[in-house]
Amino acid sequence: MENTFAFTPLAEIEALYKRQRELTIQRVIPSMEERKAALLRLRDSIVKHESALQAALLKDLGKSHYEAYLTEIGVSLKELDFHLKGMKGWGKTRSVKTPWFLMPSTSRLMPEPYGQVLIMAPWNYPFQLLINPLIGAISAGNRAVLRPSPAVPNVAMVIQQVIAAAFTTDHVAVVQGDIQENQYLLKQKWDYIFFTGGPRLGKIVAQAAAEHITPVTLELGGKSPCIIDQDCNLDIAVRRAVWGKTVNAGQTCIAPDYVMVHRKFKDQFVAKVAEVCAKMYGEAKDSKDYGRIVNAAAFDRIAGYLSPGVKTLYAAGMEKDEKFMGLHVVEVEDDGHPLWKEEIFGPVLPVRYYDELSEVISWVNAHEKPLALYYFGGDAGAEMLLKRTSSGGVAINDTIVHVANHFLPFGGVGGSGYGAYRGKNTFDVFTHYKPILQSRSWFDLPLKYPPYGSIALLKRLLK
Repeated sequence: MENTFAFTPLAEIEALYKRQRELTIQRVIPSMEERKAALLRLRDSIVKHESALQAALLKDLGKSHYEAYLTEIGVSLKELDFHLKGMKGWGKTRSVKTPWFLMPSTSRLMPEPYGQVLIMAPWNYPFQLLINPLIGAISAGNRAVLRPSPAVPNVAMVIQQVIAAAFTTDHVAVVQGDIQENQYLLKQKWDYIFFTGGPRLGKIVAQAAAEHITPVTLELGGKSPCIIDQDCNLDIAVRRAVWGKTVNAGQTCIAPDYVMVHRKFKDQFVAKVAEVCAKMYGEAKDSKDYGRIVNAAAFDRIAGYLSPGVKTLYAAGMEKDEKFMGLHVVEVEDDGHPLWKEEIFGPVLPVRYYDELSEVISWVNAHEKPLALYYFGGDAGAEMLLKRTSSGGVAINDTIVHVANHFLPFGGVGGSGYGAYRGKNTFDVFTHYKPILQSRSWFDLPLKYPPYGSIALLKRLLK
C-alpha cells in the first residue's frame, strides 16, 4: 500500500467546518429516509473496502484478516444492521404521561439530533471505534467531522476513502491530523464531542468542551482487574483471560490489566498460561494470529515496565525491530510500582495472589474505577463483587465479549470516563429528547394565577 498519508490543511478544515455549521444552524436535518440511505451507502462502502481495510490493519497493527474482521469490520457491520433495523422506531415522537393537575394538556418527547458532532478515535481499534459512534450520529440525524488517529496512517487513509464514497463533506467529513489539527478542532463550537482515548487527552477534550458548554462522551480506559476465584474452572478462566490480554497484542482498553488469582492456584496458574499460549499461538512471533505493537515509542514504554524489581514468571519473547512483544506474566511486590498505577496497554500481565475475596474488593476500591471488571468463579463471589465494587462494565466467567452485546451499554465510570454507547444507546448519545407539553386554550386552571388562595387547598390538590 503506497503511503500518501497527509494531514488536512487548516484552511480546508475551516471551510468544511463552516459549511457544516451553516447547515446545522439552519436546522437542515436529514429525514429518516435520508439517514437510512446514508447508512446503506456506508455499509456498501465498508464491504467494498474490506480488503483494503484488512491490509491496512495488518500493516499498522499486525492484525490478521480474521482478527480484523472479528474486532473491527464485522463489529461495525453488525452495529450498522442493528441501527438500520431499529432507527425508525427510535426516531418516533412518543407520548408520555401528564399529571392530572396539568390536564387537559398532553406531553410528548421528540427525538432531535444535537447538530454537528466531532468524533475523535484512537489507534488501537482505529476503524470500529470511529465508525460505531458515527453510525449512531448518522441514525440520529447529525452531521459529523471525524478525526482518525495519525498513529495508524494506512487505516486512516482507507477510512477517508470509505467515508468519501458514502457521504458528501456537508454531511460527514474526515480530518487527518495531529496536535495542531486537534487544537484547531477543539477550539470550534460543536454540538457534541465523542472522544475515545487515554485520560490525559480526555481531560484536554473535556476542558475544551467546557468552553462552549458542549456535552461530551469520554471513553477512556483504566486498570481492569481479572479475578480468578477458587471455585472457577481454571482451564476456562486462564484461556479466556489470556485471550482477552493478547488480542491486539494487549492494546485494548478493556483488556485484563492485571490478574488476581486465589492462592489455591498459585502453583498452577503460570503453567496454565504457558499451556494456553502454546495452543493459541505456538511461537507467538511466528503466529499470523498475534498482532504487533503500534510503534517503537509504545514498545519502549511497555518494555520499560519490565524494570528491576519485576519478577518475570512467563515470557513469550520480544523483538523491537519487528514491534513484536509476546505475553509477559510478572510479579511485582512494590505496590507503588507503575505496573499497579498506570494502564499497561500492552502484553504485560502482573499477577497477585489472595486468600479472601474481601482483599480483592479492598484493592479494587482503593484505585480508580476500572472500565471493566472480570470475575471467574461462582455466583456468590460474583454477587459480592457486583455489590461492593464499581466499574464501567462487568463480564462474569469471560473477558471483553460483553461489548459485543448491542443491548448492553458500553462506557466508563469515574476515571474510566463517562457516557455509554452501543446499539440504541449510540442513537441516544447523539439525540436530544425534546420534552413538549401542549396545553389547550378552552380551559384555564385558575389556581396558578395571583391573587393566590389557600395554600392548604393547594397542598391537598397536589398530594
